[in-house]
Amino acid sequence: PIADRVAQRKQLRVELGLPVNDLLLMFIGSGFRTKGLDRAITALASLPIDLQQHTSLIVVGHDDDEKQYQKQADRASVSQQVFFLGGRSRQEIPKLLAAGDLMVHPAHNENTGTVLLEAIAAGLPVLATDVCGYADHIKAAEAGIVLDSPFDQEALNSQLASMLTSPYLDRWSA
Repeated sequence: PIADRVAQRKQLRVELGLPVNDLLLMFIGSGFRTKGLDRAITALASLPIDLQQHTSLIVVGHDDDEKQYQKQADRASVSQQVFFLGGRSRQEIPKLLAAGDLMVHPAHNENTGTVLLEAIAAGLPVLATDVCGYADHIKAAEAGIVLDSPFDQEALNSQLASMLTSPYLDRWSA
C-alpha cells in the first residue's frame, strides 16, 4: 500500500484535470468484457445527476474493443467522465489504487480477480460480482459489497450510488 493516499488522490485528479474532491471509480484489468466494463459504464450513467457530475471512471488495461466502450460511454452521455489510461506497469498500480475511491469490478466471469486483493491491500473499497474467484475475500475482510448471482444491472446501479454516499466507505477502506 501507498503511505500517502491523500497525495496520490490529489496528484491523479490534477493529472486528469478533475476537481480534487471528485470521486474516482477504478476499473483495472485487461479483457474489458470479461471484467464487466460495460456494466460499470452503465452504472456510472445511472447515478443521480448530482452524484454523476462529480464521479469519474478510470479504466486501466488493454482491450482490442476499447473503442466499443468509448462509444458506449458516449451514447450514455458520460464520455467526459470515463478515462482510458491504457496499460500500466505493476509498479504504477498501487498508486492508482491509492488514488481511487471505489474499485468497480462487476465481472461476467473471473477465475480469481487478483486486482480485488490488491484493492483490499491498498485500502480501496470494492464493489464486485460473486463470480470473481476472490470475491469471498471482500466479504471476509468487510472491504466492500459483493453482488449475488444472477447479475442484476439495477442492483449494481443502486449499490454503486449507495456505496459512493455511504458513511461506511472509511470502514470498508480500513
